Amino acid sequence: MPPVVSVSRTEHFSAAHRLNSHHLSAEDNARVFGKCNHVNGHGHNYVLEVVVRGPVDAETEMVANITDLKRWIKSAVLDVVDHRNLDLDVAYFRTRASTTENLAVFIWLRLAQVVPAGLLHQVILSETPKNKVIFTGEGLTDSDYAAVADPV
Repeated sequence: MPPVVSVSRTEHFSAAHRLNSHHLSAEDNARVFGKCNHVNGHGHNYVLEVVVRGPVDAETEMVANITDLKRWIKSAVLDVVDHRNLDLDVAYFRTRASTTENLAVFIWLRLAQVVPAGLLHQVILSETPKNKVIFTGEGLTDSDYAAVADPV
């Protein structure tokens, strides 16, 4: 049995958003999200780490080619969210708050469409040096995957 190894790639992107839940009143949104609920939004320079995990291939001696991983992240994520207003430019966030948690789920769902089955292990998303979200795909359903078919 070949060794199982994790490989990660870190990328950066900038995006604007407004923390605002469709499930809360205007007053509750202001109370829960504070200044992050400002009507004109705000932005972050996000740091994204994508971790793939799997057996080392006997022929290539890699889990995944870093060139492929870089291309997957660019096409599935960066081309969709970089220098965008998440709430206005990404259809997924028209019906859900653009929290870092939801953004990490969105990124997972997008990557799952291009990364070979079983390799995607973690999405680690930092919105600031002090705030980080880690998502491993738990709890998703088929309808979640259908929700990202057309991202814009």
